Amino acid sequence: MLLIKPLLAFRPSKVDLIFACKTFFAGMLALYIAFRLDLLYPMWAIGTVFIIANPYSGMVSSKALYRLAGTFVGAAVAVILTPHLINTPLLFTLVLAIWTGFCLYISMLDRTPRSYAFMLAGYTCVMVACNAIFSINTYSIFDLALGRVLEISIAIICTAVVSATIFPLHIGDAIQQRVQKALSDTEHAFRQIFADSNLTTEDGKSPQSNQNVVQLLSAINRDTNDLHGLAVHLNYEKGRLKGMTKPLQEMLHQFSLQLINMVAISERVNQLRQIDPHLSPELQSLADQCIAELKQPIEIDQLRAFQFPQHLEMAFQQLSQRYPHARTALASLQMDLRHFMQNVYNVKVIWQLIQAGQRKIPEFIAPMSTRYPSLHRDHGVAVRGAMAAFVSILIGFSIWIYSGWQYGYMLAQMAAVVACILTALDDPIPLLKIFLRGTLYATIITFIYLFFILPDVKTFLQLALVLAPVIIYAVCLIPHPPLTGIGLPIAINVIMALNLQNHYQISPLPSIDAALAGLFGPIIPVLALYFIRAMSPDMTAKRLIHQHYQEMRSAIHLRFGTTYKIYLRRMVDRIGLLNTKMVASSELKYAMQDVLIESCVAIDLTRLSEVAAHPDTPALIQADIQQLIQAFDDEFSAQSKMYSPSHYHYQRLIEMLANLQQQNLQWQQPASVTAGQKQRLAMSINNLQYALTTHQPETPSATQASQATLQGGVV
Repeated sequence: MLLIKPLLAFRPSKVDLIFACKTFFAGMLALYIAFRLDLLYPMWAIGTVFIIANPYSGMVSSKALYRLAGTFVGAAVAVILTPHLINTPLLFTLVLAIWTGFCLYISMLDRTPRSYAFMLAGYTCVMVACNAIFSINTYSIFDLALGRVLEISIAIICTAVVSATIFPLHIGDAIQQRVQKALSDTEHAFRQIFADSNLTTEDGKSPQSNQNVVQLLSAINRDTNDLHGLAVHLNYEKGRLKGMTKPLQEMLHQFSLQLINMVAISERVNQLRQIDPHLSPELQSLADQCIAELKQPIEIDQLRAFQFPQHLEMAFQQLSQRYPHARTALASLQMDLRHFMQNVYNVKVIWQLIQAGQRKIPEFIAPMSTRYPSLHRDHGVAVRGAMAAFVSILIGFSIWIYSGWQYGYMLAQMAAVVACILTALDDPIPLLKIFLRGTLYATIITFIYLFFILPDVKTFLQLALVLAPVIIYAVCLIPHPPLTGIGLPIAINVIMALNLQNHYQISPLPSIDAALAGLFGPIIPVLALYFIRAMSPDMTAKRLIHQHYQEMRSAIHLRFGTTYKIYLRRMVDRIGLLNTKMVASSELKYAMQDVLIESCVAIDLTRLSEVAAHPDTPALIQADIQQLIQAFDDEFSAQSKMYSPSHYHYQRLIEMLANLQQQNLQWQQPASVTAGQKQRLAMSINNLQYALTTHQPETPSATQASQATLQGGVV
């Protein structure tokens, strides 16, 4: 119940022990230097070492620098505010709560390690202000703020030096392995699409193996989303891929397009097997030729980047002649394969340049990187997290002010820190409960040290020896997510509650007071987060789906190009976040399964817009296309509100597509340009009809449309 069994079963590995010993050594070094400099709160020097501890040297350095920047800003704000507001405690509390909430809001919108600086700027201001009030008769606010910055600086320097010099572990190696795995998984998913086992069922629905392909692509998407954040740390280490953050992130942007391509390819392969089962071996042969072509040595050549292999072009021409009833679907598959191979080539070119240490991207690759990462941001969740922190600080300070509890300042500090640290989680309550258990264990350990161990400690070396067993074991737990909530509070709270000073004298009552404040302080943000911030997986999934369809509405009105690709990148990133949610609702599971497939619908609608904008397109077809796009806009709007397949516009969409298909068949102008537009129009209609009839619940209209899709494949 209290995680005793996992703790007893835990066996630290060699890597865990090396990491823990390095961290303990850095902590004691920081504590020794703080003692020698006679700083006000040496415990913050060693405590900060444990807070920024990480097995990878690059992550340690980046996290440390962002922490230093945030600490400096927070301390400066505290120095500015405290002298003017210290005599109006309620107003002071309100201002601190607003500042912390604002910083936390910005932090939650920035899904990079930079967010750490904003979060620190918020709760550091609270901590410095609390310490200033507690020591108002002893130290000035400036001395406390300066001491805080010095303590953090010492911790950062000690941690960075130890991490980079003693058995360093570089994140570049881990990123290299994960990129290679993503590339390998992509090839595996591509083979799965064309595998003979990937046959459609008799009722025309997607086969189980096709669902497995979508699940595999979703897993690849989640992995690449993680890599985008990890890439930031490459600028802070000297290992492999040093300084390759921007090129690697650009490669991941390009990589996201492959997932959309593969979904579209999977749709066409399944449709072609429904049209004619004899196409299955032919499709497998095409897949083998594509893989063989992609495995050729990479040469940076603009012509190759845009050219479809001649032998594959001829293979498609032969298939179109032998299977004229599948001509439209084959043409659509050819286009999807061409785009897929181009994107794979772009990714491999960038990856090859990265490994060669070159940061410049070839000019023929249109960059998708923006000044600020084009990733999903949830302003609603950020506001709720900021409100939870705001309320936590108001309650914590109110208890401190009206109770007259001397060490209530630590309760207020803990309320601010805990509310900020874990508010990014959808449901932080389970982890906060574990954190409270870790704090309880730390309180018990603190009592043992105070009454049975520290009375006999006379030198710094003795102090290090008696702290080593507990601290090293606690730090060993930090790299393991299920046990992080136990190890981190033990390491930090034991040090904080002991309140080690340069001229240390055991004061049990103040230490017990501080330990109790550290124990009860997190309860305030637990309740605030529970009532304000916490969301179930279903609620979070609904929000993501709503934003997905809202973005789909915007995307279908854009012209295909770099801006459109950036939109697709954000949609793919959001889908990656969505697929991490363990929802209970069957409707949400259905919606989550289809959002990646529906992204292809947006592409086909954009292609229809291009056909409508062509001067040779008849006015009647242009008007029908615009009406169809508006109908899909209405459908996406309904989907964003219902979070389930909508029937309201379904019949209308089927009828409009059938009418547009008939108009295209009557388009008889012989011009070569017109013929190309006719084929593009036919392919988009075909793709949309198949998407609607395959991924919507069965209705009579759906069945009739499905038959029309399978039988009307001739341009």
